[in-house]
Amino acid sequence: MNLQQLRYVVATAEHRTMTDAARSLYIAQPALSRAIRDLERELGMTLFARSGRGVVVTAQGRRVVKLAREALDAVREIEALSTHGHTSEAELRIASIPSLEPGLAGRLLPAYTAEHPGVRIQIVRCDGRDGVVSAIRDQRADLGLTDLPVPTDLVSHPLERQEIVLISPPGVDLPDPVPVRRLNGMRLVLPVPGSTRRREFDALFAKHGVAPVAATQLDERGNWLNTVRSGTASMLWYRGMAEQAARAGLVVRTLDPSVRRVIAIVHARRRLPAIAQEFLSVAESGSAA
Repeated sequence: MNLQQLRYVVATAEHRTMTDAARSLYIAQPALSRAIRDLERELGMTLFARSGRGVVVTAQGRRVVKLAREALDAVREIEALSTHGHTSEAELRIASIPSLEPGLAGRLLPAYTAEHPGVRIQIVRCDGRDGVVSAIRDQRADLGLTDLPVPTDLVSHPLERQEIVLISPPGVDLPDPVPVRRLNGMRLVLPVPGSTRRREFDALFAKHGVAPVAATQLDERGNWLNTVRSGTASMLWYRGMAEQAARAGLVVRTLDPSVRRVIAIVHARRRLPAIAQEFLSVAESGSAA
């Protein structure tokens, strides 16, 4: 068994479908299926059993997956040691959704770099929570900053409750704060139907008995502000976007009653690199969860 095979086993176990696992590994699905079959033949055991359109890990497979994760973690730590020996700085990769970047860049990063000036931070920009989860699962990021909930294969460390606000084009006649009931019939930018984020929005609206109008349905959060700026709709997003929205000439209003979501640092269920553990300690020491 080589490192590539270990990565195949872990990716398949995490994604539970060959198609999703292959996509995360940037290989064709038939090639991944063939590699898993070859490995099972080599080991003389069945690692995955088909279940509907996906796969489930067998009892023997769970043991192999656990050991494979530990082996990959050990390789990463050895590579980190090598990196420390040849360069003057280490690198910490943090995945974040756009609306939380201002808080990350304005509060968490300065606090961390003040204590660890030799660490270079790479921000892995993700369109939404699902993107953060994928970045961590695919090992493109060591840590993620997102709102909860996240899948149970990730560990979450709540930091704070961040307020959701209404961002509107100028000239919209609304009080501040805006009663949540005023969202009824309001034109809003919303995620696409069927997405995780859209289901959460729909649950929020159902809780308050309102039915906004979906003026535009987009999952690319980077385009939401542009849509609002065009004057066609308002949007609900985090208070952290307020400064950017104000610079764009938009109006930010509080909701009544207040709506808040838990923001957390998340990571895979594996031993973190030392620099990631140190970042988590700094973030939690200043959290307001």
